[in-house]
Amino acid sequence: MTTETNTVFDSVKEAFAPMTDALKNMPTMDVPEQAREFVKKTASTAKERAAEALAGSEKVTSAIETAVFDGVTEAGKISRNIQQALYQDTEAFFDGIDKLASAKSFSEAVQIQGELARARGEALVARAKSTSEYVSKLVTEGAKVAQENMAKAYNKTA
Repeated sequence: MTTETNTVFDSVKEAFAPMTDALKNMPTMDVPEQAREFVKKTASTAKERAAEALAGSEKVTSAIETAVFDGVTEAGKISRNIQQALYQDTEAFFDGIDKLASAKSFSEAVQIQGELARARGEALVARAKSTSEYVSKLVTEGAKVAQENMAKAYNKTA
């Protein structure tokens, strides 16, 4: 078995002998000045591109951080608005109960109830309209900022 292994090893060694000899002689071979300059220039350019890519990725990260911060800020505003709306609804409910309690007849109570229902409906429509405009504004501004930040980041790295 050792003879067979040596024979295979010798065959492989002989097959790669020209390559091995060429590699042994390589250290004495001179590298032309143009080739060295080309490698230096290519490495320098690659280094600059890497720096630009890093700067671009930092801009993208900053844009994402800004968007997240703005999103948290807006979420706080939305939460406060919802709390305010719930408070106003509760206040209106108890005011309505107070008005209903002051009714002297059933027909007056029905009339008060109708007025209260109409006022609540108008308030709900106004809130829905305001919310729709607010969300539309947020989406438009957010998309515009994101588009500008991405354009800046990718134009610089491209």
